[in-house]
Amino acid sequence: MRGIKVLLSVCVIVLQGCGGTVAAKKTDRGATISADYGYSEKNPVKVGGVANGPENERKYLDRLTGPNGETVTYIRLGSCCAFESKNGIMGMGMLDRYEITIEGKGEKKILYLNMYDKDELFAPKGLLLKN
Repeated sequence: MRGIKVLLSVCVIVLQGCGGTVAAKKTDRGATISADYGYSEKNPVKVGGVANGPENERKYLDRLTGPNGETVTYIRLGSCCAFESKNGIMGMGMLDRYEITIEGKGEKKILYLNMYDKDELFAPKGLLLKN
């Protein structure tokens, strides 16, 4: 049993080391967020509220603007990426993927949102979050 615990500990350390480094930035409130915030299933936007999760996702997405205040439109692409969550059904949750487009720009981006867990909300890199 002890050997299994040691092996699992080593695996966790190795996997954490393989993640690489991600640039981070300070927000006006002093919190640090990474450059992949919202753009990666490993670092989704946590809007929280299982009962009203889809509504919280839309409220968050409606607050996003482009870097110069441009309108952001979005389309839900579906769910993906199962993960453990004490707030999910039977301890599991699924992320929602949204394709966003900034008005006047042809580029589309994919955002990952977690409707089960809650955290402070920020704008992903290249976007702004209006009040």
